[in-house]
Amino acid sequence: MDEVAGAIADPVRRQILLMLRAAPLSAGQIADRFAISRPAVSRHLRVLREAGLVRDTADGRRRVYELVTAPLDELAGWLTRLTRPAGWQHHFDALETEVHRTRRERQAAAGHRPSDPAQPAHSSNPSNPSNPSHASHASPASHKETA
Repeated sequence: MDEVAGAIADPVRRQILLMLRAAPLSAGQIADRFAISRPAVSRHLRVLREAGLVRDTADGRRRVYELVTAPLDELAGWLTRLTRPAGWQHHFDALETEVHRTRRERQAAAGHRPSDPAQPAHSSNPSNPSNPSHASHASPASHKETA
């Protein structure tokens, strides 16, 4: 992974990799796209080859280079781990999500309960005359008085 990271650290080498993403190219075709010398491009190609990021094949007197992306997988995995929340942060994020979910559930349940703090509560005491649900349970004496 260190060799791959070192190889892609140079902007010229990154540009070469992008060029090879589209199609294999000869060393001469690559060198023609840069304002640097052919030996300098050749050195960049050697670094990329040693890191396993390019493969070269002989085509007559030309060397044709093609992109190899497999060595980037380990580096990509490491970068993903680096950008994800670390250990406890992940747990704190999950806890925060659970707290918000529980609050929403409680608020939704409170909206359906008759004992909303904004509304006057009815007592469960049968002798409370303001509670109409318990009027039928009044004592027989109270029925006689109204009759």
